Amino acid sequence: MGQVVATAEHVVAAPVDRVRSALADYEGVRPRVLPEQYSAYRVQSGGQGAGTRVAWRFAATSKRVRDQLVEVSQPDPDTLVETDTRSSMVTTWTLHPADAGATTVRVRTTWNGAGGIGGFFERTFAPRGLRRTQEELLTRLDRELATR
Repeated sequence: MGQVVATAEHVVAAPVDRVRSALADYEGVRPRVLPEQYSAYRVQSGGQGAGTRVAWRFAATSKRVRDQLVEVSQPDPDTLVETDTRSSMVTTWTLHPADAGATTVRVRTTWNGAGGIGGFFERTFAPRGLRRTQEELLTRLDRELATR
């Protein structure tokens, strides 16, 4: 069993403070920018940044669907961490100022993969699929902030 890692990065055309607020808004912005792989989205408590508990169903494929209950922490102003209480999955969002009021957003998701041949395929293919989903979410976030 090894750790599986998926990462994506996108430059969002908005300053860090706006991107930070949008990413931490689990009641308003997050449900609007989630790709179709997410369903049954609901905020269980909180709704703004650290201390939020949110649940959703994530469909990596039509046969690989996972119910997640995520707890949000914020170890520093430019880092948001989502920890799935039902698995080893942890997603970390980091923000870095870029040129001309833009922000580089990096998302990194890790989890403990399966062993054996199944684990080989998981480590080979799952990061690619999750990266595409993360990139779509970041593109939607960029569009969301451009319209406001």
